[in-house]
Amino acid sequence: MPDTGEALVTTGIGPDLMTAARDAVKYMIDQLGHEYGMPPELAHCLVSCTGNLHIAEVVNAPHWTVVCV
Repeated sequence: MPDTGEALVTTGIGPDLMTAARDAVKYMIDQLGHEYGMPPELAHCLVSCTGNLHIAEVVNAPHWTVVCV
């Protein structure tokens, strides 16, 4: 499959870094189910193997913004 430069991205925002990261992953699992009809267990495995988490913003203290790509 050619790399089109497109990606699914979800965001988690909150005062705790780990909670924001968990939310970003949870939203990605939900998005994969909604967009592609993936069961949650399969989506979880896919995100575990291929997902990347990034801290996107810390400027809105005390909130962290984490994205899952």
